[in-house]
Amino acid sequence: MALDITYLGHSGFLLTDGSHTLAIDPFLTGNPKATMQHNQVKCDYIALTHGHADHFGDTVDIARANKATVIAAFEITEYLGEQGVKNVEPGNTGGKIKTAFGWVAFTQAFHSSSYQGRYMGMPCGIVAHLGGKTFYHCGDTGLFSDMQLLGEIYKPDVAAIPIGDRFTMGPELATKAAEFIDPRTAIPIHYNTWPPIEVNVSKFAPSGVKVNAMKPGETWRAE
Repeated sequence: MALDITYLGHSGFLLTDGSHTLAIDPFLTGNPKATMQHNQVKCDYIALTHGHADHFGDTVDIARANKATVIAAFEITEYLGEQGVKNVEPGNTGGKIKTAFGWVAFTQAFHSSSYQGRYMGMPCGIVAHLGGKTFYHCGDTGLFSDMQLLGEIYKPDVAAIPIGDRFTMGPELATKAAEFIDPRTAIPIHYNTWPPIEVNVSKFAPSGVKVNAMKPGETWRAE
């Protein structure tokens, strides 16, 4: 089995096994790096790491257009219900939700979470299993040593790790995070979207882990 991974730019992805498609943090409108518009996204699931606008993004429009199920922290799903999004699966840190493609689990992330001034629950990382592969999206987070434990538990094939500094880890701490998680491939995210998070991606250089610095709009197959 294989997993096709499309990078939407910033921290967003589309993951598909050919039968089901999961969007993660689909921030397109207002994203200067995006190559796709929200009305071009086709998916049956959306998963959100937290409520900040550069992650929550176009969730409402995409969910409505696709009748997609949104998997997110309880507070986010409550808000989505108020916006007329009917298909939601609330969860929280440490929990796992079964889906038609496999499952989604929430991990801790050290950050914050709000949308338009409203508290949106705890920030999370997301582990998704589909296409026979396990994909760990760290969300926005600082470095924490339990990343090593999460790597041992979930054994991700691919990890998407923020490297942009200021609001998350910079490339040096993200390098340590990748070594803790120990995936086969690490994809750097949350960098170079705007000047405050511009970094030199070459400084993200974990030992024993392949780095795939994907370009927005690029699709890569994890086999």
